[in-house]
Amino acid sequence: MTAGRARRRPGTTSAILRCVVATVIVLATTQTPARAEEPTPGLGQSIAADQPLATGRVELATGHVDIGPRYVDNQWTLLIHDGTQARPVWRNPDEALLRISDAALQTVPDDPAYAFLGVDAGKRVYVVPQTQNQNVVWLGWNTQDPRVMQTIDRGVTLTLLGVRGPGNLTTYLQSGNFAAPQPLWRSADPTAQPFWAEVNTHTHANWVFTAPGVYLVAVRASAELINGETVSATRTLRLAVGDTTSADEAFAAIADIPAAAGQAPAGEDRAADNGSAGTSTTPLLIALGGTAALLAVGLVLLLLRGRGAKRRAEQERAAAVSEGQR
Repeated sequence: MTAGRARRRPGTTSAILRCVVATVIVLATTQTPARAEEPTPGLGQSIAADQPLATGRVELATGHVDIGPRYVDNQWTLLIHDGTQARPVWRNPDEALLRISDAALQTVPDDPAYAFLGVDAGKRVYVVPQTQNQNVVWLGWNTQDPRVMQTIDRGVTLTLLGVRGPGNLTTYLQSGNFAAPQPLWRSADPTAQPFWAEVNTHTHANWVFTAPGVYLVAVRASAELINGETVSATRTLRLAVGDTTSADEAFAAIADIPAAAGQAPAGEDRAADNGSAGTSTTPLLIALGGTAALLAVGLVLLLLRGRGAKRRAEQERAAAVSEGQR
Protein backbone atom coordinates (compact mmCIF):
# COMPACT_ATOMS: atom_id res chain seq x y z
CA MET A 1 0.00 0.00 0.00
CA THR A 2 2.84 2.39 0.91
CA ALA A 3 4.68 1.62 -2.30
CA GLY A 4 1.50 2.18 -4.33
CA ARG A 5 1.02 5.61 -2.81
CA ALA A 6 4.63 6.45 -3.57
CA ARG A 7 4.26 5.48 -7.21
CA ARG A 8 1.22 7.76 -7.57
CA ARG A 9 3.04 10.77 -6.10
CA PRO A 10 4.80 11.86 -9.32
CA GLY A 11 1.47 12.11 -11.17
CA THR A 12 -0.07 14.13 -8.34
CA THR A 13 2.99 16.36 -8.12
CA SER A 14 2.92 16.97 -11.87
CA ALA A 15 -0.75 17.96 -11.74
CA ILE A 16 -0.16 20.35 -8.84
CA LEU A 17 2.86 21.84 -10.64
CA ARG A 18 0.70 22.52 -13.68
CA CYS A 19 -1.90 24.12 -11.42
CA VAL A 20 0.75 26.34 -9.78
CA VAL A 21 2.11 27.48 -13.13
CA ALA A 22 -1.37 28.25 -14.44
CA THR A 23 -2.26 30.17 -11.27
CA VAL A 24 0.89 32.28 -11.44
CA ILE A 25 0.24 33.08 -15.10
CA VAL A 26 -3.32 34.17 -14.33
CA LEU A 27 -2.19 36.34 -11.42
CA ALA A 28 0.57 37.93 -13.46
CA THR A 29 -1.76 38.89 -16.30
CA THR A 30 -4.63 40.26 -14.18
CA GLN A 31 -5.60 43.91 -14.84
CA THR A 32 -3.08 44.42 -17.63
CA PRO A 33 -3.94 47.68 -19.42
CA ALA A 34 -4.46 47.78 -23.15
CA ARG A 35 -1.83 49.72 -25.06
CA ALA A 36 -2.73 52.63 -27.31
CA GLU A 37 0.06 51.73 -29.69
CA GLU A 38 -0.97 53.64 -32.80
CA PRO A 39 -0.56 57.41 -32.46
CA THR A 40 -2.49 59.46 -34.98
CA PRO A 41 -0.20 60.45 -37.88
CA GLY A 42 1.03 64.03 -38.08
CA LEU A 43 0.51 64.88 -34.42
CA GLY A 44 3.78 66.62 -33.75
CA GLN A 45 3.33 69.09 -30.90
CA SER A 46 5.18 70.28 -27.85
CA ILE A 47 3.79 71.90 -24.73
CA ALA A 48 5.50 74.80 -23.00
CA ALA A 49 5.98 74.65 -19.25
CA ASP A 50 4.51 78.12 -18.80
CA GLN A 51 1.18 77.51 -20.50
CA PRO A 52 -1.38 79.02 -18.09
CA LEU A 53 -4.34 77.45 -16.33
CA ALA A 54 -7.35 79.40 -17.60
CA THR A 55 -10.40 79.98 -15.39
CA GLY A 56 -14.08 80.50 -16.15
CA ARG A 57 -16.62 78.39 -17.98
CA VAL A 58 -16.10 77.80 -21.68
CA GLU A 59 -17.75 75.68 -24.39
CA LEU A 60 -15.40 73.97 -26.84
CA ALA A 61 -17.20 72.97 -30.04
CA THR A 62 -14.42 72.87 -32.65
CA GLY A 63 -10.67 72.72 -32.70
CA HIS A 64 -7.94 70.71 -31.01
CA VAL A 65 -8.50 69.48 -27.44
CA ASP A 66 -6.57 66.90 -25.37
CA ILE A 67 -6.95 65.48 -21.91
CA GLY A 68 -3.71 65.00 -20.06
CA PRO A 69 -1.92 64.93 -16.69
CA ARG A 70 -0.28 68.05 -15.31
CA TYR A 71 1.01 69.39 -12.01
CA VAL A 72 -0.91 72.27 -10.42
CA ASP A 73 0.50 73.66 -7.16
CA ASN A 74 2.76 70.61 -6.96
CA GLN A 75 -0.20 68.24 -7.23
CA TRP A 76 -0.71 65.72 -10.00
CA THR A 77 -4.04 66.20 -11.70
CA LEU A 78 -5.87 65.61 -14.98
CA LEU A 79 -6.79 68.65 -17.08
CA ILE A 80 -8.03 69.63 -20.53
CA HIS A 81 -5.41 71.08 -22.85
CA ASP A 82 -7.24 73.65 -24.97
CA GLY A 83 -5.55 74.19 -28.32
CA THR A 84 -8.56 75.81 -29.98
CA GLN A 85 -6.97 79.25 -29.78
CA ALA A 86 -3.69 80.83 -30.85
CA ARG A 87 -2.18 80.47 -27.40
CA PRO A 88 -3.02 77.08 -25.86
CA VAL A 89 -4.09 76.91 -22.22
CA TRP A 90 -5.01 74.27 -19.67
CA ARG A 91 -8.54 74.11 -18.25
CA ASN A 92 -10.30 72.53 -15.30
CA PRO A 93 -12.66 69.81 -16.64
CA ASP A 94 -15.42 71.18 -14.40
CA GLU A 95 -15.29 74.48 -16.31
CA ALA A 96 -14.79 73.16 -19.87
CA LEU A 97 -17.79 71.76 -21.75
CA LEU A 98 -17.06 69.68 -24.83
CA ARG A 99 -19.80 70.19 -27.42
CA ILE A 100 -20.33 67.37 -29.92
CA SER A 101 -22.49 69.04 -32.56
CA ASP A 102 -24.82 67.46 -35.10
CA ALA A 103 -21.99 67.83 -37.61
CA ALA A 104 -20.57 64.72 -35.94
CA LEU A 105 -23.46 62.48 -37.04
CA GLN A 106 -22.40 59.42 -39.03
CA THR A 107 -24.05 56.15 -40.08
CA VAL A 108 -22.83 52.88 -38.52
CA PRO A 109 -21.45 50.74 -41.37
CA ASP A 110 -22.79 47.30 -42.17
CA ASP A 111 -19.53 45.62 -41.24
CA PRO A 112 -18.97 42.95 -38.56
CA ALA A 113 -15.68 44.65 -37.65
CA TYR A 114 -17.76 47.32 -35.88
CA ALA A 115 -19.95 44.94 -33.90
CA PHE A 116 -18.08 46.02 -30.74
CA LEU A 117 -20.01 49.31 -30.92
CA GLY A 118 -23.17 47.45 -29.96
CA VAL A 119 -25.18 49.52 -32.47
CA ASP A 120 -27.23 48.25 -35.40
CA ALA A 121 -25.87 48.95 -38.86
CA GLY A 122 -27.51 51.98 -40.47
CA LYS A 123 -28.14 53.80 -37.19
CA ARG A 124 -26.93 57.39 -36.87
CA VAL A 125 -24.44 58.07 -34.08
CA TYR A 126 -22.25 60.99 -33.03
CA VAL A 127 -18.58 60.45 -33.91
CA VAL A 128 -15.58 62.52 -32.91
CA PRO A 129 -13.21 61.07 -35.51
CA GLN A 130 -9.58 60.10 -35.10
CA THR A 131 -8.76 62.24 -38.14
CA GLN A 132 -9.79 65.84 -37.59
CA ASN A 133 -13.17 67.06 -38.81
CA GLN A 134 -12.95 70.86 -38.84
CA ASN A 135 -16.62 71.12 -37.85
CA VAL A 136 -16.29 68.92 -34.76
CA VAL A 137 -14.19 69.26 -31.61
CA TRP A 138 -11.09 67.05 -31.99
CA LEU A 139 -10.59 65.13 -28.76
CA GLY A 140 -7.46 63.20 -27.84
CA TRP A 141 -4.92 62.85 -25.03
CA ASN A 142 -1.30 63.74 -24.37
CA THR A 143 1.44 63.01 -21.86
CA GLN A 144 3.59 65.99 -22.87
CA ASP A 145 3.53 68.44 -19.99
CA PRO A 146 7.25 69.13 -19.32
CA ARG A 147 7.14 68.36 -15.60
CA VAL A 148 5.10 65.22 -16.23
CA MET A 149 7.74 64.03 -18.69
CA GLN A 150 10.53 64.78 -16.21
CA THR A 151 8.97 62.95 -13.27
CA ILE A 152 7.12 59.88 -14.58
CA ASP A 153 8.95 56.63 -15.13
CA ARG A 154 7.70 55.30 -18.47
CA GLY A 155 4.15 56.43 -19.13
CA VAL A 156 0.61 56.99 -17.88
CA THR A 157 -2.37 54.69 -17.43
CA LEU A 158 -5.68 56.29 -18.44
CA THR A 159 -8.65 54.45 -16.99
CA LEU A 160 -12.34 54.83 -17.75
CA LEU A 161 -14.16 54.50 -14.42
CA GLY A 162 -17.71 55.12 -15.59
CA VAL A 163 -20.09 57.11 -17.79
CA ARG A 164 -23.42 58.80 -17.10
CA GLY A 165 -25.47 59.60 -20.20
CA PRO A 166 -28.51 58.77 -22.30
CA GLY A 167 -26.52 56.40 -24.50
CA ASN A 168 -23.25 54.52 -24.67
CA LEU A 169 -19.73 55.79 -25.30
CA THR A 170 -17.09 53.79 -27.15
CA THR A 171 -13.54 54.99 -27.75
CA TYR A 172 -11.35 53.14 -30.23
CA LEU A 173 -8.27 53.49 -32.40
CA GLN A 174 -7.94 52.41 -36.00
CA SER A 175 -4.70 52.66 -37.90
CA GLY A 176 -4.43 52.83 -41.68
CA ASN A 177 -4.10 49.96 -44.14
CA PHE A 178 -7.56 48.61 -43.26
CA ALA A 179 -6.44 47.52 -39.78
CA ALA A 180 -9.09 46.25 -37.39
CA PRO A 181 -10.46 48.71 -34.81
CA GLN A 182 -8.79 48.64 -31.38
CA PRO A 183 -11.42 49.35 -28.69
CA LEU A 184 -10.09 51.15 -25.63
CA TRP A 185 -13.16 52.20 -23.64
CA ARG A 186 -16.74 50.89 -23.73
CA SER A 187 -19.25 52.38 -21.28
CA ALA A 188 -21.41 49.28 -21.76
CA ASP A 189 -18.72 47.37 -19.84
CA PRO A 190 -19.13 48.16 -16.10
CA THR A 191 -15.52 47.38 -15.17
CA ALA A 192 -12.64 49.85 -14.93
CA GLN A 193 -10.93 49.96 -18.33
CA PRO A 194 -7.27 51.05 -18.39
CA PHE A 195 -4.99 51.68 -21.31
CA TRP A 196 -1.33 52.63 -21.37
CA ALA A 197 0.10 55.78 -22.98
CA GLU A 198 3.86 56.21 -23.29
CA VAL A 199 5.55 59.36 -22.03
CA ASN A 200 5.61 62.19 -24.61
CA THR A 201 2.60 60.72 -26.41
CA HIS A 202 0.01 62.71 -28.33
CA THR A 203 -2.84 60.62 -29.72
CA HIS A 204 -6.36 61.07 -31.05
CA ALA A 205 -9.04 58.39 -31.28
CA ASN A 206 -12.62 57.81 -32.42
CA TRP A 207 -15.26 58.68 -29.80
CA VAL A 208 -18.74 57.30 -30.54
CA PHE A 209 -21.89 58.45 -28.69
CA THR A 210 -25.09 56.55 -29.43
CA ALA A 211 -27.61 59.24 -28.40
CA PRO A 212 -27.77 63.01 -27.87
CA GLY A 213 -27.72 64.46 -24.37
CA VAL A 214 -25.40 65.21 -21.45
CA TYR A 215 -22.55 62.78 -20.76
CA LEU A 216 -20.30 62.72 -17.69
CA VAL A 217 -17.16 60.64 -18.21
CA ALA A 218 -14.99 59.77 -15.19
CA VAL A 219 -11.33 59.23 -16.14
CA ARG A 220 -8.34 58.41 -13.97
CA ALA A 221 -4.73 59.24 -14.87
CA SER A 222 -2.12 57.34 -12.85
CA ALA A 223 1.61 56.83 -13.18
CA GLU A 224 4.71 55.57 -11.41
CA LEU A 225 7.30 58.27 -10.79
CA ILE A 226 11.04 57.89 -11.15
CA ASN A 227 11.35 58.29 -7.36
CA GLY A 228 9.23 55.17 -6.82
CA GLU A 229 5.99 56.88 -5.83
CA THR A 230 2.66 56.36 -7.59
CA VAL A 231 0.37 59.29 -8.40
CA SER A 232 -3.26 59.26 -9.43
CA ALA A 233 -6.04 61.73 -10.15
CA THR A 234 -9.65 61.26 -11.24
CA ARG A 235 -11.63 63.94 -13.05
CA THR A 236 -14.96 64.06 -14.87
CA LEU A 237 -15.29 65.23 -18.46
CA ARG A 238 -18.51 67.06 -19.36
CA LEU A 239 -19.92 66.63 -22.84
CA ALA A 240 -23.04 68.02 -24.50
CA VAL A 241 -23.86 65.76 -27.44
CA GLY A 242 -26.15 67.25 -30.09
CA ASP A 243 -26.91 70.84 -31.05
CA THR A 244 -29.98 71.11 -28.83
CA THR A 245 -28.43 69.74 -25.64
CA SER A 246 -28.40 72.46 -22.99
CA ALA A 247 -25.01 73.77 -21.84
CA ASP A 248 -26.56 74.88 -18.54
CA GLU A 249 -27.86 71.36 -17.97
CA ALA A 250 -24.42 69.93 -18.71
CA PHE A 251 -22.67 72.27 -16.28
CA ALA A 252 -25.29 71.59 -13.61
CA ALA A 253 -25.07 67.80 -13.92
CA ILE A 254 -23.68 66.04 -10.86
CA ALA A 255 -20.84 63.59 -11.33
CA ASP A 256 -22.30 60.83 -9.15
CA ILE A 257 -20.55 58.07 -11.06
CA PRO A 258 -19.85 55.17 -8.67
CA ALA A 259 -16.25 54.02 -8.54
CA ALA A 260 -15.45 50.76 -10.28
CA ALA A 261 -14.11 47.92 -8.16
CA GLY A 262 -10.80 48.85 -6.59
CA GLN A 263 -11.00 52.51 -7.63
CA ALA A 264 -11.42 55.73 -5.64
CA PRO A 265 -14.60 57.80 -6.15
CA ALA A 266 -14.81 59.99 -9.25
CA GLY A 267 -13.57 63.51 -8.71
CA GLU A 268 -10.97 62.61 -6.08
CA ASP A 269 -7.47 63.99 -6.68
CA ARG A 270 -4.44 62.69 -4.85
CA ALA A 271 -1.26 64.70 -4.36
CA ALA A 272 2.11 63.70 -5.77
CA ASP A 273 4.18 65.26 -3.01
CA ASN A 274 3.36 63.08 0.00
CA GLY A 275 4.03 59.53 1.03
CA SER A 276 0.43 58.38 0.57
CA ALA A 277 0.03 59.88 -2.90
CA GLY A 278 -2.06 58.02 -5.42
CA THR A 279 -3.30 54.48 -5.67
CA SER A 280 -0.19 52.35 -5.64
CA THR A 281 0.10 49.07 -7.50
CA THR A 282 2.60 47.89 -4.87
CA PRO A 283 0.04 46.12 -2.58
CA LEU A 284 -1.30 44.15 -5.54
CA LEU A 285 2.20 43.11 -6.57
CA ILE A 286 3.04 42.14 -3.00
CA ALA A 287 -0.14 40.06 -2.77
CA LEU A 288 0.60 38.33 -6.07
CA GLY A 289 4.20 37.68 -5.04
CA GLY A 290 3.09 36.32 -1.67
CA THR A 291 0.56 33.99 -3.28
CA ALA A 292 3.15 32.69 -5.73
CA ALA A 293 5.66 32.20 -2.90
CA LEU A 294 3.16 30.21 -0.82
CA LEU A 295 2.34 28.01 -3.79
CA ALA A 296 6.05 27.45 -4.45
CA VAL A 297 6.71 26.51 -0.79
CA GLY A 298 3.76 24.12 -0.85
CA LEU A 299 5.09 22.49 -4.00
CA VAL A 300 8.58 22.06 -2.50
CA LEU A 301 7.11 20.46 0.65
CA LEU A 302 5.01 18.13 -1.47
CA LEU A 303 8.03 17.10 -3.53
CA LEU A 304 10.06 16.43 -0.37
CA ARG A 305 7.24 14.36 1.12
CA GLY A 306 6.92 12.42 -2.13
CA ARG A 307 10.63 11.68 -2.23
CA GLY A 308 10.60 10.64 1.44
CA ALA A 309 7.69 8.27 0.86
CA LYS A 310 9.39 6.78 -2.16
CA ARG A 311 12.62 6.28 -0.21
CA ARG A 312 10.77 4.57 2.66
CA ALA A 313 8.91 2.32 0.20
CA GLU A 314 12.17 1.24 -1.43
CA GLN A 315 13.70 0.51 2.00
CA GLU A 316 10.65 -1.56 3.00
CA ARG A 317 10.76 -3.44 -0.30
CA ALA A 318 14.48 -4.16 0.10
CA ALA A 319 13.92 -5.33 3.67
CA ALA A 320 11.11 -7.65 2.53
CA VAL A 321 13.30 -9.17 -0.18
CA SER A 322 16.14 -9.70 2.31
CA GLU A 323 13.79 -11.35 4.77
CA GLY A 324 12.45 -13.67 2.06
CA GLN A 325 15.95 -14.72 1.10
CA ARG A 326 16.70 -15.70 4.69
